[in-house]
Amino acid sequence: MAAILLLLLFSTFHTTIAQHGPANISLGSSLSPTNNSSWLSSSRKFAFGFFPEGNGFLIGIWISKIPEKKVVWTANRDDPPLSSDATLHLTVDGLILQPTEGQEIPITTISQSVSSASMLDSGNIVLYNSQMKIIWQSFDYPTDTLLPGQQLVAGKELYSSVSETNHSTGKFQLIMQHDGNLVQYPVVPSLMAADAYYSSGTLTAGDNVTLNLGDDGHLYLLNSTDFYLKNLTNARLPANQSIIYRMTIDVDGIFRLYSCLNGNNNWSIQWSSSNDKCDPKGICGLNSYCTLNDEQSVCSCLPGFDFIEQDDQSMGCQKNFTSGSCQSQKEACLGDCNCEAALFIEGQCRKQKLPMRYGRRKLDDSTIAFVKVGTGIITGILIYRHCVWTYKKISNQGSMGLTEDIFLQSFSYDELEKVTEGFKEELGKGAFGTVFKGTLSDHRVVAVKRLEDVVNEGERQFRNELTVIARTHHKNLVRLLGYCYDGQNRLLVYEYMNTQFGMKERISLGIAIGILYLHEECETQIIHCDIKPQNVLMDKDLCPKIADFGLSKLLKPDQTRTFNGVRGTTGYVAPEWYRRLPITVKADVYSFGIVLLEIICGRKNLDTNVSMDEIVLVNWVCDCFEKGELDLLNADEEVDKKTFERIVKVGLWCIQNDPSLRLSMKKVVLMLEGMVDIPVPPSPTSFLSSIIAS
Repeated sequence: MAAILLLLLFSTFHTTIAQHGPANISLGSSLSPTNNSSWLSSSRKFAFGFFPEGNGFLIGIWISKIPEKKVVWTANRDDPPLSSDATLHLTVDGLILQPTEGQEIPITTISQSVSSASMLDSGNIVLYNSQMKIIWQSFDYPTDTLLPGQQLVAGKELYSSVSETNHSTGKFQLIMQHDGNLVQYPVVPSLMAADAYYSSGTLTAGDNVTLNLGDDGHLYLLNSTDFYLKNLTNARLPANQSIIYRMTIDVDGIFRLYSCLNGNNNWSIQWSSSNDKCDPKGICGLNSYCTLNDEQSVCSCLPGFDFIEQDDQSMGCQKNFTSGSCQSQKEACLGDCNCEAALFIEGQCRKQKLPMRYGRRKLDDSTIAFVKVGTGIITGILIYRHCVWTYKKISNQGSMGLTEDIFLQSFSYDELEKVTEGFKEELGKGAFGTVFKGTLSDHRVVAVKRLEDVVNEGERQFRNELTVIARTHHKNLVRLLGYCYDGQNRLLVYEYMNTQFGMKERISLGIAIGILYLHEECETQIIHCDIKPQNVLMDKDLCPKIADFGLSKLLKPDQTRTFNGVRGTTGYVAPEWYRRLPITVKADVYSFGIVLLEIICGRKNLDTNVSMDEIVLVNWVCDCFEKGELDLLNADEEVDKKTFERIVKVGLWCIQNDPSLRLSMKKVVLMLEGMVDIPVPPSPTSFLSSIIAS
């Protein structure tokens, strides 16, 4: 215990000293990619400024004392590369980027005036106010790397990069969860226990656990009282000023602790979360599987499938086929048109659907897999012995690598134009595009959604959206049957459902789509700031319209937050307004969550004409949800039980006190439409109750 206390005191002392370096960057200082491109720390160990990326430049921090500059932090990492004419300025408003064309882009968002800045020898760039207090630091916004003295606090995450030369957000994330567990997931789908592929095993440690990297390469977890919780590394390494340590979640999804000597390019791996490069789920994409070859991961397609992108095999595989019929087949799988594969495991046959995700091949397994492959009108059977697609389970909710999902067919734009007779019959218009009715060659009726402005938003957004939808399947959900990825055309093909939403569901969805438009689809992002029932009007067709923009806040391009006095109506105002925290679009999400619960429960959020336990709707909903007594909220059964529970879960996610836990409005819309599964939400504390009590 004495050694532990000494370690903690040393770490705390060193961190305190490191954060008070000289203010060596004065107001008015500027950088450009081609002239005075970086600010160095006092020992020249780290540099902040412009670095080459693709056909342009990004802004970040890198280790400068080694020949190959290693980037450890990136600003606005998902923005397109900058031209050589861009300029970065230190102003009273923070670090401001001036592109060649367009408006200024803030690199930092702060509420106080900046007096000076420093690039510290710890690798942390900091901004000071006039009292020389730190008001912003890059250590609070990690990207894919932790440096000695830096913490990953509860609710924060690291994201892998796309590649060693592309520092945009990649496929994997490491999250310090609010339950005390340090967990790794694939980025899409996210935060589902069965999708985790690494866990620190500290699930019961409680909130405010932090991941820490010491100066000696000691990687460890502390709880909320700074009590030493767990050592992730086997032992402390030599504390030597000439040794540089970093912890990075790498492109392959494994996070590793590295060390190297100053002036040396040879990074040595001191510790890694896994030695198996096939462990990260989704490393090979849909309909492909991972095998180890000389400890390196190799992606392969299922029989009858080809890589979507030969140069990027992590994109997964699509079926290479000509549609056939399964009507005449007698065998169990061939007789089931919904079955695309079968596994024979320990004497039992399990039918499966595609796409397969998290594929893994183990050579020492006796499982036999049968994969159905269309070859004209003849269906062939390929038998693969000694193959099983499995993954290591983090929870008891894990499942086989061949999951019960849907099969995605690839269509050309011309095919879908023919299927819909030139997009003649419009079924509806939503937040993401227009839906048309069509008929496939096998006489199945389908709904074809033609996405709009997808190319302008970039390839990443389309692929992520397609992946999210493709990985959800339930007998009560509309099935995604296929997609079109043809030139600039992006379309999704769904099973046609000749049903209508109920009244409450339709109104809730309409409000959500309206807020989504303000948040993500307007040229200027808008925070409404006063979402409440009185500001939702209904037209003659009972279509909800959001009104009253008197309190709305328009954000600057690439600005994600603002600082203002309290706006809105008591009972619908998010907690961060009263706590003088930065305001983001998540404030509207909170207000929408309250409205959603009011709509589905048919009463106001605050009602003094009921029993004490039911006065505050949020408290009552939480109590009923935790006790499994939602029938008390849905007494008239105007909405079926499963739909009611789904909408309540969405509402509870929206009203989380921590804005980072709340859903985005895009995710809200997808959940209300039944397009994605909804995990069980944590229980939020009613902020309205605290206001009433005070």
